Order: sequence, then C-alpha cells, then structure tokens
Amino acid sequence: MKTVKPIYFLVFISCIKCQTLQRRLLDAAIQHNATQNYLQENLRDITSIMVAQFLQKATYEEVKTIARELLGLSEKCKSLESHESLSPCAHQLMTTFLEYICNNPGMLDKHGSSHCCNTSNTARHKCFLSYKKDDADYSDIFQIPNAEHICEMDKENHASVKDRYSFEISRTYPFLYGPTILTMSACYETAVQSCCQEENKTKCLQIKLEPIRKYVKEMSLRHHHLCEIKTKFNHTVAKAVELVLLTKKQPKANFSEIAKLTMDVKNLHEICCEGNTVACTLGRSQLMDYTCSKQAILSSKITRCCEQPVPFRGECIIISENDDKPDLLPLPLSRFTEDQFVCKEFTDKQEDFLQEFLYEYSRRHPELAVPVILRVNTVYENLLGNCCKLENPLECYSYGNEMFQKVVRESRDHVKNHCDLLKKLGESSFHDRLIVLYTKKAPQLSAQEVVLFTKKMAAAATRCCLLSGVQQFLCVEDSAKLILGALCRRHAAEPINAAVGHCCDDSYAFRKPCFDDLQIDRTYVAPSLSCHQIIRLKEDLCGAQEEELHIEKQKFLSNLVKQKLYASETQFQAVLGNFTHLVQVCCRTEKSEICFQEEGSKLIEECQSVLEA
Repeated sequence: MKTVKPIYFLVFISCIKCQTLQRRLLDAAIQHNATQNYLQENLRDITSIMVAQFLQKATYEEVKTIARELLGLSEKCKSLESHESLSPCAHQLMTTFLEYICNNPGMLDKHGSSHCCNTSNTARHKCFLSYKKDDADYSDIFQIPNAEHICEMDKENHASVKDRYSFEISRTYPFLYGPTILTMSACYETAVQSCCQEENKTKCLQIKLEPIRKYVKEMSLRHHHLCEIKTKFNHTVAKAVELVLLTKKQPKANFSEIAKLTMDVKNLHEICCEGNTVACTLGRSQLMDYTCSKQAILSSKITRCCEQPVPFRGECIIISENDDKPDLLPLPLSRFTEDQFVCKEFTDKQEDFLQEFLYEYSRRHPELAVPVILRVNTVYENLLGNCCKLENPLECYSYGNEMFQKVVRESRDHVKNHCDLLKKLGESSFHDRLIVLYTKKAPQLSAQEVVLFTKKMAAAATRCCLLSGVQQFLCVEDSAKLILGALCRRHAAEPINAAVGHCCDDSYAFRKPCFDDLQIDRTYVAPSLSCHQIIRLKEDLCGAQEEELHIEKQKFLSNLVKQKLYASETQFQAVLGNFTHLVQVCCRTEKSEICFQEEGSKLIEECQSVLEA
C-alpha cells in the first residue's frame, strides 16, 4: 500500500529530501557518539539556549556567563550526578532564571522588560515570554559562513563552532524547541568538520548546510504555530490537532494508545512553548523512549530512528514517514452517523466521543490536511448539538457523511480554483492579484507588510500547485495554515481590523475559509494622499536590484489600492504598467532625475484620474 508522507513533513520539509536530512542526522549521530547521560553532560548548552531565546539582545559571552551562573545558583542543578533525573533541576531552573533577570537592572533595561518583575511568578513568566520577538516570519538572516574563517575556527575549537551556531539560531528563532536546536547544532558541526577536509570548502558548505538552514527555519514556523494554538484556543483544539497528527502518523495504533500519546505530546508542547528548554529536552527524550518501546504497535517506520542516540533519535522520528494505512472497514466510522445511541454517548462523554470520531476519521483519510479534518469534526459536533435536541435525532444526523463530503469538496474546490488562477495569470500577476485582494481585506497593514505577506502566499502556491491531486490539496491547506498563523500573530501584536480579528480568533479549523471569504473593509478611512505622495520617482530606483524594484512597484500598487478600495484591478494594473515603463525609460537616460520630473507628471495625472473616478 502506498505510504503517505506526514503532513508536517510535506509542508515544512517540502524543500528537503527526506534522505538528505536523515543522512545529516545519521552522520552527526555517528560522529558525536552520544552517551546515555547526554542531557546531563550538555546541561550548560541546553541552558544557554533558554537564555539566548529569552534575552535575544544578550551577547554570546553574556549568554554563556548567565548559563554558568544559573546552574550554580540552582541547588538541584549544580551537583547533578550522571545517573540522576534532570526533572527537579529543570523545574527549579526557570524560577531561578526569572529571579536572576529581575536582579539584573542592566539586562532589564537592555530588553525593556523591567515591569515584568512587578508581578508574581506565573504572570512574570508570561510577561517575559511576550517579549520574545520572532522575526523569522519576515526575514532570513542565516548565511552560509565564510569557509576559510569557519574552518580556522573549527581547527582551533570544535565546540566554539557548534556553540556559536546554537547561540545565533536560538536568539533568531526564540520559539524553536531546544531539542531541535541541539540536534541541528550537532549536524551543523558535523557538516563543517566534513567540509573543511574538502578542496572546495565553500561549495561543500552550501550543499550540506542548505537543508539544515531550511529545516531550522521551517520547524521554527511549525513550533511557533503550535504555541499560538495553545495560547489562542482552548485545550480541546490543541488536543485535536495533536490527535490528528499522531493518528495520521501511526494509523495502526489503537485509540487508547493514541489518546495517551496525545495528552503526552500536548503537555510536552506546553512545556516547550513556555521556554523551559531543559524541561522540553527532557520531556522529548522521555516521549521518544516511550515511542521506541512501543514501536511494534505504533509504527513500522521508526526502527532505524530508535537505534540512534539522544538527541538525534527524536528529530529522526519527527521527520519519519507516516506508517502504511491499515485495511479498515467502514463500520467503526458509520457508527457515528447510523447508531441510535450516538446522542447518549455525545451527551455523556462529549470530549471522549469526539476524540474517537477524530481518530477513526483521521486514520481513514491520510490524504486530508489537519485543518480540513478539523472542519469535518466541527461540522459533526455542531450537527450533533442540533440533532440531539430533536425527537428523532437519528434521522437528522444520518446525513452526517454527506455533510463531511461537502466540507472536503468545498475545501478541495477552493484549492483547485486557487491553482487554476495561478496557472492563468502567471507568478508575477498572481502575486499582484493577492496584493490587491489583501490590501482590500486588511488596508491597515503597511504596504511593506502586505507585499511580504502575499509573497509568502504566492511562493506557497507556486510550490504547491506544481503537485498533483492529494499532494497539492495537502500542501496548499497546510501552507495557508502557517502563513495565516503569522498574520494572526501580527494582528495580536497590533490589531488590524475587526474582520481579521474574527477570522483569527473564531475558529482555528475554519480560519482559511474565513479569510478566503473576507471582503473589503468598509470601515477603513484612507489618509488623504495625493499621487505625488504615493508615487516615488527618484534616481535611486535606477541603482536598485531587480527584486528591489519589483517590491517598490508592488508597494506602490498596495498604496494605490488603499486610496481607492472599490476601484477595479484593471485600473490599478494600467497605472502600475506605466510606472514600470517610466522607470525603464528614465533609467536608460543620462539624466534620469530630470526624466522622472518631466515624464512623471503624466503618470501622476493618470494616477490622480483613477483616484478621482
């Protein structure tokens, strides 16, 4: 039977061949020869990750000093024997860390978080978490290092190369889980050591570090997204997401096993999202121990992973393939729409009953993305909520399967229309269409934000729409989940408008359909700007790179749309085309500034006529 890739593997690792990253993990695992006491032996490194993620403006030297002092201040950490559990140390360390920060006025001033110390421990912790700034949604600062420099550093001190990489990744991606940073730091170190033996060191580093770079960035998005679900929605939603992911990954496991794992994983995510890197690393290690001890009943795809030591084993299991779909009869699923006792079960144990429905539906539909399955679950819950009030509920909920099919069909049709539009318009015009649509939906966003946000949407469509059938559907849905999650985090930081807020907060499952249906924001009042203020015609445009010029053009489009939300896209495109033509003409002349002044007046007149129409 055909194997279906795990959803998060498909979306987050779309740019990486599974074998490539597995090979990096295996190489690193062999070279590092991790021991049974890996966590205890690397406690300072794990603590350094936590410090760098909370104190993102701290220097490398400051992070190392704070980590060392913290372990000295924590009684349960400073004399830890190799055989002792890390659990007491992990719990004490966070409290000690928060006290340490509050006793360091200089550090508080540097991060602007001094008021956090005026609250109790729990509130203080949440306050410091709120100061984590994840700019990875809109930037990509990781660069392939200078080969000669990195090899000289590695020659002098292997540990320094790994530690500095870990520091940079930790402060750049403050929501990336500690165990992933540990693992990727080891992979990075192994790649550097290997490439430094090669004649063409630079090319070798580009080849070996690129999959690591992409994996780190994309897993950071995944982890941040999971943390957002935890904070924005109730525990039922977080559990549902984990249950679907686990069921799709391990469809042969029975419901009780999946239910137990769901709670364990949900609790682990909560710990990791709180930033307690030591507890997160310990928790993942314990979870992977359990998973490997049960691999005979969980999955046939993780045998090689379970042979690897900590921390490589965990990352290997996460990116492993979904297990083969078992041969399943339709009976267990039909009992949710054809059994006369459905309402009794729904009323007596609603959460357990719906979890079992999710389990049975998910293992039968590995081809569906998590958000789509959650939509089906929401429709089913609402159906029972209404039907179970009637005299003949069975007659009412017996239409459930037809409703499920409708949800899937509508979701799939929308993805198909999305990809058909891309094919019709081409990449550039498709992106312009998205800029117009989302400027109208969220005109409060700056032009720069609209361009960057829609660029991600256009890139995802370009990547996903090349796939066919099931894979295309999965890819678009799950990419949208992450991109809209980033937009909703932006809204949480600085509210955009009520309609965007509704889509972000009302239903996680229906977030994408809500944004798809979002109309023009009729409450928006544009600042009164003339075309002289909207159009930027300066000589420096001629020295801009092609990508910079393209962004400038798209920002102009967004600003133009803001001034006339109800104008047609055709009107905007005409002005936009003339802007591009004018820049090309003037930049070919010796006196481009004079050209912009003389010829630009015509463009401004055309622009003004659109605004005044």
